[in-house]
Amino acid sequence: MTTRPFIFRLTALCGVLFCSSMASQAQQRGFPVATNDESGFVRIFDGQSLGDWRGDTNYWRVENGCLVGEVTADKLLKVNSFIVWHGGETRDFELKVEYRVSAQGNSGINYRSTMATNGPWAMRGYQADIDGRNQYTGQNYEEKGRTFLALRGQVTRPVNDQLPQIIGTLGSTNELLAAIKNEDWNEYHLIVTGNTMTHILNGRVMSVVVDEDTANRKFDGLLGVQVHVGPPMKIEYRNFRLKRLPGNP
Repeated sequence: MTTRPFIFRLTALCGVLFCSSMASQAQQRGFPVATNDESGFVRIFDGQSLGDWRGDTNYWRVENGCLVGEVTADKLLKVNSFIVWHGGETRDFELKVEYRVSAQGNSGINYRSTMATNGPWAMRGYQADIDGRNQYTGQNYEEKGRTFLALRGQVTRPVNDQLPQIIGTLGSTNELLAAIKNEDWNEYHLIVTGNTMTHILNGRVMSVVVDEDTANRKFDGLLGVQVHVGPPMKIEYRNFRLKRLPGNP
C-alpha cells in the first residue's frame, strides 16, 4: 500500500447496503458473503517453517506458529518487500488468513500479482490492504499499478482509461471501522472469481471490485504478503487457508 492521493469519480450510486442481516440480498445481487464453511480449504503455511514461502529473511521469519514480517530501526526499507508463496498461482480462489499488525504497521495481501523489477522481492498487483491505524484496511489497492481501486465501504467498477465508478456502498465508515480490531487478531477472507474481488474482514464485506478494465486487469498470478517502507513495524500472519474455485473468466 502507498499513500498517494487518488480521487474517485462518482458516476453511479445504486445504494447497495450490505450487513450481516442482509446476506441473502447480497447473494441475490451476485456478491459473495462470508461463511464459516471450511470445506475445500487447504493450509498453505505450516506454522513451523517458511516451506513454499520465499522472501528476504532479514525481514521475514517464523515465530510462535506465525509468519512474521518485521522492520527494525537498523533495517529500514527503501522499497516495499514481500514474501511470496511458491506453491502455485492464484486464479479463482478463496483465501482465509488471520493477521495482527502493530500500530505503525503497514502491510497487505497481494494476489493475482507479478514480480516487479525495482527490487528482488517487489510485487505488482491487487492488494487487500492492511494498516495499524486502519486508515486503509479492507480496501482494494493495486500495488505499483492503478493504485486505489475501491476504498473501504465501496463497490466499484474500473473501466478502461477511466477512474473507478462507484456502483454501491457497503455500510457507513464508522460501522465498518468498528468491525476491525486494533493490535489484535483479525481474519481476512478474500473471494476472487472472474473479474470480481471481494474483501471481507471479521465477517463484514469491506470492498468489492468488478474489474472491467480489460487493459490492466489480471486473472491469475502470485500470492504474497508485504512489509512496507516507513517506521519500524511488525505484521503477523497465521492460519493461511486457500481454496481453489472451479471455473475460468
